Amino acid sequence: MTDPEQKTREALDGLGVPYEVVRIDPDFADTAAFCERYGYPPDHAGNTIIVASKKEPKRHAACVVLATTRLDVNHAVRNLLGASKVSFASAEEMAQLTGMRVGGVTVFGLPDGLPILVDERVMGLDYVILGTGGRNGKIKVSPEVFRRMPTVRVVRDLALPYGMSKR
Repeated sequence: MTDPEQKTREALDGLGVPYEVVRIDPDFADTAAFCERYGYPPDHAGNTIIVASKKEPKRHAACVVLATTRLDVNHAVRNLLGASKVSFASAEEMAQLTGMRVGGVTVFGLPDGLPILVDERVMGLDYVILGTGGRNGKIKVSPEVFRRMPTVRVVRDLALPYGMSKR
């Protein structure tokens, strides 16, 4: 099995988009800890969240939202997946599907055909920080990378700012 971080670099190289690998202490891989320790703004940090439908046949998606927002799993994601109930995949289910660990999950190197939903807010940034597939680094890349990925769908209001609720 290929190392997830190696798969990430291979996927990015194949997309032909410049990127920077930021090496980090694995103890600071979680987004808030990373931003505080390394001085990156949370509004440029992207969280990749794996979601799963509750009922069979299971449907999964990877969702990219900014650290300053929360994924609207009960409305936006549920509707996009066409499922009656959707939740965050467990750490075990996520690892089984992606080969990645919490704190390093990324959209690069995911299984073919897995839908990737990106909150529209991400696309307005000059750069976004994403996981490498492991807990040893982060990727700094232009959001334009998502336009080169065939299974990406940019979605308005996929996430909501903290404190807001969808009615």
